[in-house]
Amino acid sequence: MKIIIVGCGRVGQTLAEQLNEEGNDVVVVDRSAVRVREIANKYDLLGIIGNGATHTTLTEAGIDSADLLIAVTGSDELNLLCCIMAKRYSACRTIARLKSPEYATETEYLKQELGLAMIINPDYAAAKEIARVLNFPSAITIETFAKGRVELLKFRLPEGSALAGMSVKDAVIRFKASVLICTVERGEDAYIPNGDFIFAERDIISIIGPAKAAMEFFDKIDYKIQPVKDAAIIGTSDTAHYLCGELEKSGIRIKIIEPDEKKCEEFASRHDGVTVIFGDPTDEDLLKEEGVVSSDALVALSHIDEENIMLSLFAKSAGVKKTVTKINRIEYSKVINSLELDSIINPKNITADMIGRYVRAMKNTTGSNMETLYNIIKGKIEAAEFTVSDKSPIINTPLFALPIKKNVLIAAILRGRQLIIPRGADVIMPHDSVVIVTGEEKIYDLADILDD
Repeated sequence: MKIIIVGCGRVGQTLAEQLNEEGNDVVVVDRSAVRVREIANKYDLLGIIGNGATHTTLTEAGIDSADLLIAVTGSDELNLLCCIMAKRYSACRTIARLKSPEYATETEYLKQELGLAMIINPDYAAAKEIARVLNFPSAITIETFAKGRVELLKFRLPEGSALAGMSVKDAVIRFKASVLICTVERGEDAYIPNGDFIFAERDIISIIGPAKAAMEFFDKIDYKIQPVKDAAIIGTSDTAHYLCGELEKSGIRIKIIEPDEKKCEEFASRHDGVTVIFGDPTDEDLLKEEGVVSSDALVALSHIDEENIMLSLFAKSAGVKKTVTKINRIEYSKVINSLELDSIINPKNITADMIGRYVRAMKNTTGSNMETLYNIIKGKIEAAEFTVSDKSPIINTPLFALPIKKNVLIAAILRGRQLIIPRGADVIMPHDSVVIVTGEEKIYDLADILDD
């Protein structure tokens, strides 16, 4: 597929890398010559210097033969204009990133009126993910499938865990688990474990199943679940705005710490039920005086990664049960993993995953439709949900008889409202939803899980 990305900021660079790796013909466009050259040279792709909303620049980028244009500049209005111009001069599909809360209620209207394939709000998507984690604080991340009926939860085994030293097979038998063990992270290594895999303390494990089954599993392995009743949020960003709206629905008490007095006043006027505190969030005395260190959770959403990391580490050392840390820069990934922070949120990765899912679905026009795509372990293991077509080669055959590739796991089968944790004798039927967990090989269609 030929894809034009307008905007070479952090999101644009992440998209260029991901979509280029998946074999697409990617062209990047930006007014900044430095940014264009940096990305073009790094990923060996075509870069165009110019305004992506002009006919001249779009023509130079090859809009007449493009399949998709993605507008992710720093300006919402410019992103919309890029999409309008692309639709005017070509038959390509368009995706726009809109960050401003002012457009939050206009999403469906803009999509229909402007003919957009997708509108993405990274801050809102990040807030939804944070809210899911705070409602189930034992998890590091929570991804949802089948419109929320099935969840994939990632959590860390504590020292002295009942699972440590036990095989996957023995754990399933002993604890009568109604969930499926999908992945295990140990240091920098990632595994899709078989029945003989042995768990160790500090492993990060992903399980899939209904929320109720996950709760029961945690109870059986004596993994403590402590609900979040109050949370402290650092910064009055758009993510914080959306997050407050989500947490207020759950009855979670919220404090906001913001060093800019004007922003405090603006935020307080928009959220009557939120306690807004004017002060320096790096001031330990202030955090203690305002009861931040005695909160159940701390969510660090400042614009400075280093500040978010340090605040989360301080909160953990002070006894805060749950921390969520927003990180923008991917070059910190190895350092962050060594710090064992609770939950890490990266809005640009969330955006890239959403667009990546759409691109995969566009490529697959004849087989099973991809509904959901998540990077469980970035660059190593991903999970995808497909709706099975009546022509799929995997239907009506017991799973044990299918020549499934190595490092591929059929994690769940959904038939109507019934969830099936798959075993060898189970059969996939047309119109089922199927969740597939795979290693480094990309899956575009369910047929891709089969050995040739």
